[in-house]
Amino acid sequence: MKLGVVGLPNVGKSTLFNAITSAGAQAANYPFCTIEPNTGVVAVPDERLQVLANMYHPKKVTPASVEFVDIAGLVKGASKGEGLGNKFLSHIRECDAIVHVVRCFDDENIIHVDGSVDPARDMETINLELIFADMETVKKRGDKAEKLVKTGDKKYAEEAALAKKLYEHLESGKPARTYPFTKEEKEAVRDYFLLTGKPVIYAANIAEDQLGQDPDSIPYVRAVRDAARKEGAEVLVISAQIEEEIAQMEEEEKKEFLQELGIPASGLDRMVQACYRLLGLISFLTAGEDECRAWTIVNGTKAPQAAGKIHTDFERGFIRAEIVPFETLKELGSMALCREKGLIRSEGKDYVMQDGDVTLFRFNV
Repeated sequence: MKLGVVGLPNVGKSTLFNAITSAGAQAANYPFCTIEPNTGVVAVPDERLQVLANMYHPKKVTPASVEFVDIAGLVKGASKGEGLGNKFLSHIRECDAIVHVVRCFDDENIIHVDGSVDPARDMETINLELIFADMETVKKRGDKAEKLVKTGDKKYAEEAALAKKLYEHLESGKPARTYPFTKEEKEAVRDYFLLTGKPVIYAANIAEDQLGQDPDSIPYVRAVRDAARKEGAEVLVISAQIEEEIAQMEEEEKKEFLQELGIPASGLDRMVQACYRLLGLISFLTAGEDECRAWTIVNGTKAPQAAGKIHTDFERGFIRAEIVPFETLKELGSMALCREKGLIRSEGKDYVMQDGDVTLFRFNV
């Protein structure tokens, strides 16, 4: 899962990204890597792994991971190549979802590119740049399909008609993700790689001293929520400054600090979990003395394809999956007891994996 972190310059995006990369470096037993200077990988928080680790005492514990890409501050005119527009628009194209950081604090020491803080305007600036880039893509594809209509192939006429409707939708200032695609239309535009077709989470970045307040009491946060509601997007309220501090802490210190603030989980943890939901992802688990591990799959994945996540041979030679739900294993305390009570199910090729399935794949190649 690759998430692009976007926003105007000076909204706290780099501070948040510093927290992301520090958190990656701190993740216990997790081989942190920075693939490029602007990319960091962090662990997906999953308390179930610790329960399994206490049962199995494995040599290593490997959580699922998320890759974040820090996309340099977009500016007005990015779709026309302003700033480093084209380069960074191409980085967004490669991401699965967008985390759009919006500044929700006043600070006279931090200059705002437009001279004042206005979350709704800032959100629109970024969204319009992405919409303009998509309009160009859709127009090119529509023009190409239009030329091919004369071949008599029905699909080109359908594509040209869809491109026209989609262009009008974008032209009205609406992102592609709000277009009412049919299943067939969604498939037809998949290779357009539309920037505004990607799911988005808005991260409302508040000041350090506002953390712990009711977010709805902060006018800037209300403005972000009102704008996000129009496109059915989720809003996370965070303080990038605090996140950067939390990321440097040891696990126990971090827990105490969050308790003092009255917050159940760090903003980064909440962001990763929200992105999981946004992309329709779940985790199945494997456990043993060598390793306890969480594996990321799309909700609806069948057992053989899930096995293929571990190794292609597992999918090719799939026989069956032996499964016990995590909650059942946790309650009984051992796989041996689950087996004794007949609670380990044997599932075949048509079984749809569920979140938290503790799984052993049987295969033969």
